Amino acid sequence: MGTVFIIILIVIATILMLVELFIIPGTSFAGILSFCCYAFTIYYAFSLFGAVGGFVTLSIVALVVIAAIIIFMKSKTLDKLALKKEITSEVDRDAEKSIKVGDKGVSTTRLAQIGYAEINGKIVEVKTNEGLLDEKTPIIVVRVSNRTIFVERRKH
Repeated sequence: MGTVFIIILIVIATILMLVELFIIPGTSFAGILSFCCYAFTIYYAFSLFGAVGGFVTLSIVALVVIAAIIIFMKSKTLDKLALKKEITSEVDRDAEKSIKVGDKGVSTTRLAQIGYAEINGKIVEVKTNEGLLDEKTPIIVVRVSNRTIFVERRKH
């Protein structure tokens, strides 16, 4: 009866360990319960079968843990759980292509080095090196580099 109880505890602890590692990672109830089941199984084997039986059980637990992780990782179960969708969309950069140095506009958001501005009737992301520029500040494009539009406060 003791051997069957040890086997049942090892199976339960292994299932809980796999749930902890692959389904709900982190230090959660399943991981703590799995650790407690393994610890109690080894303790119970030492007290029931002595030192030899305890070390045999400890070795079996170690092999079961390693085998369970390897088998679960090689199985198709993880493929069913994993997200396989690729993001293929791109940001529309057509508005930025038409903007040239010297174009004038107005900031539509506060520019804390990066923000949005309306230039040539189009809303685009811009950068400034002047620090903070408030919303609705008149701006002028001073440089366009690698899809980045640099602006400064427009002098009247």
